[in-house]
Amino acid sequence: MGQGWSALRIIFHDMHIRTLTPADWPQVAAIYQEGIQTGNATFQTTIPEWQEWDAAHVQPCRLVAEHEGRVVGWAALTPVSGRCVYAGVGEVSVYIADTSRGRGVGIKLLEQLIAESEAAGFWTLQAGIFPENTGSVRLHEKAGFRLVGRRERIGQMNGIWRDTLLFERRKNDSDETRISFAHYRN
Repeated sequence: MGQGWSALRIIFHDMHIRTLTPADWPQVAAIYQEGIQTGNATFQTTIPEWQEWDAAHVQPCRLVAEHEGRVVGWAALTPVSGRCVYAGVGEVSVYIADTSRGRGVGIKLLEQLIAESEAAGFWTLQAGIFPENTGSVRLHEKAGFRLVGRRERIGQMNGIWRDTLLFERRKNDSDETRISFAHYRN
């Protein structure tokens, strides 16, 4: 290919989104490891055991994307807090296999995760993204997340303080499940 050309990315039209199962863990863990190796996907430095990952993630909001019989991406929610007032707020994780990035996998997973999270009673989804992870920033913006702010020096990675961008997506304000605070006004 000549200079200025990049490899053509083929969109996966025959991709299937389904519930993540324990049998998917080896492929999910491998994709997670690819994200960890970038240094810009997570503060996590090692892959947890299935039992630890399973205990931390919301049961109905775990998805994989399959293409030609293999897992090419995954998405899941973790609760942001154990306090009941935050029961409807979840933190999003979306990871795409290196060979499948730029092919529509992320947006399909995120759209389905949004739908499943709302069906499960979540009203706010948030994502902490390293500013250097521009692909994830674009993906979340495309899915209707908005930048809330920058969390400066929020955590250390390999002895270096890192910032994250905080994105959130709220359930549509016109939904009947919207909480009204009118009765709190004086």
